Amino acid sequence: MTDPTPWISAVRASHDRLAGIVGSLDSDDLRKQSYAKEWSIADVLSHLGSGAEIFELAVNAGLGGEPPAQDDNQRIWDAWNAKSPEQQAADSIAANESLVSRVESLTPDQLDAFRVTMFGGMVMDIAGLLRLRLGEHAVHTWDVAVAVDPAARVSQDAVDLLAGGLSQLMQWVGKKAAEPAVIAVTTTHPDGSYTLDTGGVTLTPGAQETPASASLELTSEALLRLVYGRVDAPAVASGELRMTNVTLPELQAVFPGF
Repeated sequence: MTDPTPWISAVRASHDRLAGIVGSLDSDDLRKQSYAKEWSIADVLSHLGSGAEIFELAVNAGLGGEPPAQDDNQRIWDAWNAKSPEQQAADSIAANESLVSRVESLTPDQLDAFRVTMFGGMVMDIAGLLRLRLGEHAVHTWDVAVAVDPAARVSQDAVDLLAGGLSQLMQWVGKKAAEPAVIAVTTTHPDGSYTLDTGGVTLTPGAQETPASASLELTSEALLRLVYGRVDAPAVASGELRMTNVTLPELQAVFPGF
């Protein structure tokens, strides 16, 4: 079992960050576009609120309850879609507080025994479930934060935890490049050295037998956003990413976002 302590702390910190941001927004702000191009800020908050309810059902299932059904998810989504932007904002914070508080209330024995089956057969401990929630919550919190502060970044504590799972995530969200390349990737904060193969969409530590034909230097936070489809031209112009023999459109085609 993975130690859940840092994951519990990180989902609490992400919740508190978003709650602070939302508390400063007015009705007009809620209707502004978030970084997620098809969603307003209120839409993002609705997504996180419905997600909190669904994840809380998964927590209950992992403690011995009934696993959530697709009908449960649809019922929750329909209810959130019917809310006003103001309701979506307020209820999102309340729903996520309920989820985080529920996890924080679990005893050591409950944390040790926790197992839940997700995605048709994947068995997760509590840290695995929180990894999913943190990735969703921290990145969507950035979608909101950057809409009101262009200098916003994904929280570093979330980046530190999520960076180690990017190679697995790529297998789900990456798209094989039309013209594959082997890219030497160097990150900072935390420091790392990887090889990105855009043909197999794999990220492996260190240099590999196949020589790299291109290079990419960036922070680990920027690499996280790249994999989540959230790096754009201003990031390159500001020097946040430094690339040789590969272009931003080529990388965006591999990581279109989700």
